[in-house]
Amino acid sequence: MKIISWNVNGIRSVLTKGFVDFVAAAAPDILCIQESRALPEQVEIELPGYETHWNPAERKGYSGTLAFTRTAPLAVTRGMGAAKLDTEGRVLTLELPDFHLVNVYTPNSGEGLKRLSYRAETWDPTFLKYLKDLEQTKPVVFCGDLNVAHKPIDLANPDGNDKTAGFTPAERAGFDRLTAVGFVDTFRQFCTDPGRYTWWSYRLRGRPRNIGWRIDYFCVSRPLTPRVVDASILSDVMGSDHCPIQLIIE
Repeated sequence: MKIISWNVNGIRSVLTKGFVDFVAAAAPDILCIQESRALPEQVEIELPGYETHWNPAERKGYSGTLAFTRTAPLAVTRGMGAAKLDTEGRVLTLELPDFHLVNVYTPNSGEGLKRLSYRAETWDPTFLKYLKDLEQTKPVVFCGDLNVAHKPIDLANPDGNDKTAGFTPAERAGFDRLTAVGFVDTFRQFCTDPGRYTWWSYRLRGRPRNIGWRIDYFCVSRPLTPRVVDASILSDVMGSDHCPIQLIIE
């Protein structure tokens, strides 16, 4: 099974930048989208052979998750069952025969770290509990934009960025708690090289210079790790300030 995850920075925008051709060429079994920023009725997408599952935000043009699947999932869950956290459409879960697939767009702590306390004290613990509750029935794969570079190797300029959204000690500790309870960062099982990123700032022209951050992940419950054949970054795919990432699992 090939699963691709991509923060598209607006599905309507990426549709004008070769999105359909990319999907046809990559041919994923499941495609998880973050930051869809649209309602279903605002978008016409022609992807033959795929079902579409939306979880838009209540606020128009903001956040949202979306998934395309070749085979109907056993169940689709929108949100985490936490009313105050689910209004932004950030979590979409597909139940598959062997595991739960969670598509997540983690809140950014924002300029001036205005949402850091919400992120670290409310969102991260709730999301972790949600994942562990899912594991009570079957293993979990979760993917998406987690808005954190876990280790210094995961961003081009770690020195001095510990007060920057996405690399604060509190955010990194949230990822530490995920790995502490057994979730595995699949990409680092295959690649330990520096300079491998998934997001680059448009404003700073980071992509041409490869000054970026790795903030998009596929993580799996530890019992699934023997089934992971490949985890890779598709850094040559354009259309967003993020690039897609890919997981192949037996």
